[in-house]
Amino acid sequence: MNPIAPIQHSLLALGAAPILWLMLVLSAASVAIMFERALFFHRTRVDIEELFSALGRCLRSHDIQAAHELLETSCSAEAAVVSVGLAELHRGSNAVREAMAGAALLQRQRLERHLHYLGTLANNAPFIGLFGTVIGIMLAFDQLSLSRAQGSASAAVMASIAEALVTTAIGIGIAVPAVVAFNVFQKRIQVVHDQTAALGHVLLGFLAGERPTDSLLSVATAALARHGQDA
Repeated sequence: MNPIAPIQHSLLALGAAPILWLMLVLSAASVAIMFERALFFHRTRVDIEELFSALGRCLRSHDIQAAHELLETSCSAEAAVVSVGLAELHRGSNAVREAMAGAALLQRQRLERHLHYLGTLANNAPFIGLFGTVIGIMLAFDQLSLSRAQGSASAAVMASIAEALVTTAIGIGIAVPAVVAFNVFQKRIQVVHDQTAALGHVLLGFLAGERPTDSLLSVATAALARHGQDA
């Protein structure tokens, strides 16, 4: 039994139109994700130099409560990570470092949300379009085999091939913006990661410059108690 014939008939019955509609749906989802991610990164953007300086001033003056309030007023991922480390200040530098590492991983998941879709679409949209083109060409040759008039057959074949190439063009048109957006967002995530590390070093530097005395422990504990009461 020849397996090619039933597959060919199935593809001819399917046609290129469903592939085109699928690509339009994928394109709409891609645009929605790009808009949502762009809005998210815009809302969570922070002036890192200003936050860096303000946090340093609070820590140098041993005003832990003010440092907590400073970080919590910011909606950035950088502030969220360092805020977790600041809450572990009374437990020492190792606890602070590990707490910030865990918080950074959680924030990275938040930053990378839905980006896997853009990456997958960017890599596969041209192939989906090519699949639609192959089906369209199969339809064109099927029309050619069924036609008896050579002139009309040639016109029908050319029209079918031209229509089939639309899916390839749409696939490339979907892939290019997805690639650009994916790379831009990945670059932004790397910037956030670097800024988080820089801000975390402010806190770790404060701990390194302080002696592990009871006074530092009491200051951190009192600040945490006030912070809990305010919450």
